[in-house]
Formats: sequence, structure tokens, C-alpha cells
Amino acid sequence: MQIDGKEFEKNHLAYTIRSAVEKDAGSLSKLRVQVDGETENLDREKGEAYIDDAGFSKIIREDSKAFNSLFLVAEADGQLAGFSRCAGSQLKRTCHQTEFGIAVLKKYWGYGIGQHLLMESIRWADENQLKKLTLRVLETNIKAIKLYEKHGFEVEGILKKDKLLSDGNYYDTVLLGRINRK
Repeated sequence: MQIDGKEFEKNHLAYTIRSAVEKDAGSLSKLRVQVDGETENLDREKGEAYIDDAGFSKIIREDSKAFNSLFLVAEADGQLAGFSRCAGSQLKRTCHQTEFGIAVLKKYWGYGIGQHLLMESIRWADENQLKKLTLRVLETNIKAIKLYEKHGFEVEGILKKDKLLSDGNYYDTVLLGRINRK
């Protein structure tokens, strides 16, 4: 299922959320490197596990064919401002669920982009009868944890000392899940 484009506005910033298309690949490659360098809330440091244009093109093609995967982008000011990816498995025992993540460029924090990417992902998952959405959040990202809980996610577990950050300390990762009750 593709999402054609939904318009949003907050704090005088208009933006669109839509399904990623192959022409977004180059911008996504650059955006991912930049956002990884702007926060320690994500799994990677800047430049780690680099995905080039061809890699993103392949991911977008594959996600567009899978019933349990979705790749969304947020556009603002004529550029990509963030993305969300729901990555489902093709294994019979786990294809009822999808794991997702959200990334937004720091200059676009506070405009509701992450929340709207989340809401569109939930709507898509519910409409496609996916039973469960899951994600992992760094324990220090309290704002994100509260946002997910507000949208029906529950803490399902803690991975102790899961991430080593630049301050030399280890931090826990919170496992969150949302069950589609429909």
C-alpha cells in the first residue's frame, strides 16, 4: 500500500508525508548519514552501516512489494526532513508484525514530523491487519518513549547495557510494542 501524500503544518512549517519512491534514494542516503551524526538516539554513528543510492533504491523497491513493510518520507522546504521505515519479515511465524524506526533531521525537531510519521505508520499497520508494531528506544530518549506510550505502545522488555555511547557509558534499550486490537 502506498501513501500518496498527506499535508501537515505546525509552527508555520508545512510538510508532506508520503511513501518513498526510488528517486528519493540519493537524498535518503545523505539524510541518514546526517541524522546519525545529530543524535545518539539511533543505533549508528555518523557514516556507520552506510547505504548508498543503489542500496536505498533496492530497499524502496522491496518494501513497496511487501505487504508488511512501508517506507515513508517527510518533505519540508523542498527537501527530505525525515523518514520512517516499517520492516516486516517474510517468515510465517513473524510476518504478522513489523519493526519500525523514525529519524528526523534536528533542524525539524519540534514540528510534529516524528509524531505524524508514527501516526501514519500505525494507521497503515492497522488498515493492513498487522497484529503488532515493535521498536527499540534508548532509555534516555524519554520524550520518544512517552510519545509511543501515548499512541498505545507498552514496554515489553529492557536490553541491559545495550548501547555504548560517546560518554563512555552503557545504556539500556527499551523494547516497545503495540498490539492491533481490531
